[in-house]
Amino acid sequence: MSGEGQQARHVAIIMDGNGRWAKRKHLPRAMGHRKGVEAVRELVRSLKDTSIECLTLYAFSSENWKRPEDEVDDLMNLMRKFIKSDLPEFIANDVKLAIIGDWQGLAPDIVEMLEDALAQTAHGSRTLAVALNYGSHAEIARAARLAAAEGEIDEAAIARHLFTADLPPLDLLIRTSGEVRLSNFLLWQAAYAEMIFTDVLWPDFNPDHLRAALDDFANRERRFGGR
Repeated sequence: MSGEGQQARHVAIIMDGNGRWAKRKHLPRAMGHRKGVEAVRELVRSLKDTSIECLTLYAFSSENWKRPEDEVDDLMNLMRKFIKSDLPEFIANDVKLAIIGDWQGLAPDIVEMLEDALAQTAHGSRTLAVALNYGSHAEIARAARLAAAEGEIDEAAIARHLFTADLPPLDLLIRTSGEVRLSNFLLWQAAYAEMIFTDVLWPDFNPDHLRAALDDFANRERRFGGR
């Protein structure tokens, strides 16, 4: 397929570099996470000016529980504040919230807030999918178990049971901060996605960087295994 002018419907981002951003500025690590939330807010506001129908953000992996307890607590408190402060804006801007991962395993009050947010934004026309307590290996294993319970396990059956089954196919995956790996994120979905790795630290990533990535994507040639 010729890449000229193609538009990305589904973009996923591994938001990396909050800690390094804070360290470079001689600030507490928590400040990097807070600045990272501001970057999310600005990016979501810009979606209406793009081709993106779904933006998926890697917010908290199942491996992130290994981080120091105070850092995990700070991330959870940031999540609470973000949901409370930004939900009215999501509704006003017709943004539908989706959650992928084992999010029901989070603190009960966060689960309740998320359930309320999902219900209130259910009819939005543009989707923000947030990966919480997410790991791709566990997602694929879960999908295989569910497929096996129904009968034959094949690619279509597994795809039907992925957390992303109701989302558009993944077109573009972006990772910030200069790291070049997927870190157990959307491994099945990324099979033929285009990828962009940028040195920009997540708190500095803004709508201009996103637009540049979309322009890059538009000029790529996607063959999906063909010539």
